[in-house]
Amino acid sequence: MVRFPNCKINLGLRILHKRPDGYHNLETIFYPIPLKDALEIVPSTDGNTTCFLSGIPVAGDPNDNLCIKAWKLLYERFPSIQPIHFYLYKAIPTGAGLGGGSADGAFALLMLNDYFQLNLTEADLLELALSLGSDCPFFILNKPALATGRGEILTQTDLDLSGYYLTLINPGIHVPTGWAFSQITPNNQHIDSLEKLIKVPISEWKECIINDFQLPIANTHPEIQNCINTLYQAGAAFAAMSGSGSSVFGIFKQPHASLKSTPAHYFVKANLKLT
Repeated sequence: MVRFPNCKINLGLRILHKRPDGYHNLETIFYPIPLKDALEIVPSTDGNTTCFLSGIPVAGDPNDNLCIKAWKLLYERFPSIQPIHFYLYKAIPTGAGLGGGSADGAFALLMLNDYFQLNLTEADLLELALSLGSDCPFFILNKPALATGRGEILTQTDLDLSGYYLTLINPGIHVPTGWAFSQITPNNQHIDSLEKLIKVPISEWKECIINDFQLPIANTHPEIQNCINTLYQAGAAFAAMSGSGSSVFGIFKQPHASLKSTPAHYFVKANLKLT
């Protein structure tokens, strides 16, 4: 069984306040994009559940990734399921604000549910996905959504960017999540919700749709703002950082020419058609 976990971008990201449990309540729009890993599951040949990685390198032990954790979650509930081997080809940059690891974990749950015919409901899968990570539930639904709470409370939105083109730039900067949150002063005094703001023309988003992480991270890593400037110079209708970085995206009304002045070591994926 093979499937292709896609990633997402954040359209705006507001950190509203810190919760008693140490997490932060936030508001963002998750939008799925067509940059995908490839995930295959096959029966285990050695009695162990293992993940074999290829493509973009991933730091750490391969057997600590979310695909393995997804299998373990289901094994706790269904101890009769058999060991399997995951083969994961990474095309989505890691630690990049795109949710690639979360997508892999959520898709693993969906695949294992089908592979073992577990008949889990969507509600079951959402609950299991949340135990993997705050943005994993989004990839169970995989449709544009307003995300609140920790990112797990999802409200479907009618935002439709089909026909637009997306270009990603990742400068390869690692932004520790804890440090990123330490740079933010939570603010729940925003006048309008993102759900309302995304209804204005995309040409006006630059003035009203804000990622609270973008300014402090760009102050520390000027490459972020340079990437945003590059996308606007190429004709983007809107450009911003996704999540806590370091990926930057531009939304274009039509395909654009090759980007200029992009260092050779940057990850660049241009003219992805949105649906």
